[in-house]
Amino acid sequence: MTLTSQSLHKNQICQDLQQFLFDCYQLNYEKNSTQIVSISLEIDWVDPLVVHEKIAAPNQLTFYWENKSKNQAISAIDAIAKLEISGQDRFLEAEKFIQECLQKIKYFGTGELFSQSLFFCGFSFFAQNTQVNYPFPAATVFLPRWQVAVNSNHCYLVMNTVINAGVNIHKIFQNLKNQLEKLQFLAENSLNIENLSANFNQNNFVYGEKFKSSVTSALEAIKTDYLSKIVLADILDVNSSRPFNLTSSLNNLRQLHPNCYVFSLGNGQGQNFIGASPERLISINKQHLTTDALAGSAPRGATPTEDALNAENLINSVKEKHEHQLVIDFITQHLSQLGLFPEVLAPRLRQLSNIQHLWTPITAVVPANIHPLKIVAQLHPTPAVSGVARDIVCEEIRRYESFERGLYAAPLGWVDAEGNSEFIVGIRSALIDGDRARLYAGAGIVDGSDPEKEFVEVQLKLQALLKALV
Repeated sequence: MTLTSQSLHKNQICQDLQQFLFDCYQLNYEKNSTQIVSISLEIDWVDPLVVHEKIAAPNQLTFYWENKSKNQAISAIDAIAKLEISGQDRFLEAEKFIQECLQKIKYFGTGELFSQSLFFCGFSFFAQNTQVNYPFPAATVFLPRWQVAVNSNHCYLVMNTVINAGVNIHKIFQNLKNQLEKLQFLAENSLNIENLSANFNQNNFVYGEKFKSSVTSALEAIKTDYLSKIVLADILDVNSSRPFNLTSSLNNLRQLHPNCYVFSLGNGQGQNFIGASPERLISINKQHLTTDALAGSAPRGATPTEDALNAENLINSVKEKHEHQLVIDFITQHLSQLGLFPEVLAPRLRQLSNIQHLWTPITAVVPANIHPLKIVAQLHPTPAVSGVARDIVCEEIRRYESFERGLYAAPLGWVDAEGNSEFIVGIRSALIDGDRARLYAGAGIVDGSDPEKEFVEVQLKLQALLKALV
């Protein structure tokens, strides 16, 4: 049943919800305990990106997630519980935090996918950030106060709130009604997201020569068999004549890159990490895992003939196939170490608007006792964003790159109570801070790589992202 603010107080559900809240209050009052209540209601369809713009406050943690090809989008606003940590145990600590929260949650409402409370996660590439003022911790996990999600033709509002002896139940109920009224207005008044044009100052700069020099140095290390592959990133720093518009930039990304995951993590202090990633790290639905080996790249062609030729060259390239196989071997080996039995599907091309990749999906069944974050910890970072062997290349990346990777090429996603989850790799991404933005892109360096060609590939990725920022 689709609920609105008008129907809530006329409906049997209204009485049931009020009784539910009162019973929770009574129980926690008597025990002097604290509980998390998660209320889920199906509502009239509303664009979660518009919700993100109109309801989120600048000082609140936020997460935006969209997979246009699946007709899925989520806006998560504010946090009633959060964990911000760093260190080698961050994935384990995040898993413990989620499990502890789940033990406190009592549910009201539907149990469909995305209608439940989700935990939103952002992990940095390295377990510790070396840049003192980098605006995101090495791990952020939070349970949002408000969650609006679209899944196919269904739209859900989830309100998470804390119940203890000191709360006012009538105030909680009124907050829910007020939020429903706002969402009903947004649903009835299909607000257009403002189309803005980019207006960048001329002080943009690329660390191009340093990048090419690093590639040359890495190739020397590969020739000595110290490395077999390393992924090196480059950055593009941009200043704008006015603050970047988060909503319009995300809207551009979803229009320009409909086959990618569009995302944004906001720290509640004015900085947002956004992007359109083609790379899924894991997706788990009813204990069925899918992950992607995505490595090996070529540009799209200006004509169908040129496009087909580029694709054929990519498929037949010894260098690109070698790079791709390294990722497949890594993923299957590390899933097997968790006791899973990975199945490698047929290889194919992943063709995006400006670039195409070699792509091999890999599947497995996940036992109920293996939490999604255990798999994330096992796979991150894959050779697609780090190299081979992992420990060595991560040290070398720190040496070659003079900037903080932070959330770049790192896992971002969500987990629910049933073990369903989806994490992407934060590539084709940018850190936005007012009128400044730092864009990130990388390239895999293996034997046979050419510094000039790798630089061109990285620029292709950076320019595709720059096109979307306004």
